[in-house]
Amino acid sequence: MNTFSAKPHEVERKWYVIDAKGKVLGQVAVEAARLLRGKHKPIFTSHVDTGDFVVVINADQVILTGNKENAKIYTRFSGYVGGQKVETPRIVRDRRPILLVERAVWGMIPKTRLGRAQFGKLKVYAGESHPHEAQAPTAHAVR
Repeated sequence: MNTFSAKPHEVERKWYVIDAKGKVLGQVAVEAARLLRGKHKPIFTSHVDTGDFVVVINADQVILTGNKENAKIYTRFSGYVGGQKVETPRIVRDRRPILLVERAVWGMIPKTRLGRAQFGKLKVYAGESHPHEAQAPTAHAVR
């Protein structure tokens, strides 16, 4: 018996739309990461990009449970003295709401060249509309 290994040129990619309106951030990110990696496909191969394209709409209306809107913090550091920046999800939502979804999905995919290629297939939009109608994306429900 031979072990199946997908080839990059054999992968057929689909487009999916996830509506994040009123959904929990973690659940949206889990579904998006699963579709981006291709784990929903029977041909999933860990070292090949077998994933699909994912469009997340209404990212500004995603929900954080509990007190995470004010208590959770995102930190980044420029490398210079006094260069540490700290933000809460409330501040991020006001400044750039798509970052909430992008950061959550980025945390769920590998931090390698393969992971960066998979992350490049994620398209996040704050509003209802998106410019990918020509690809005929299918709606994907978040559990």
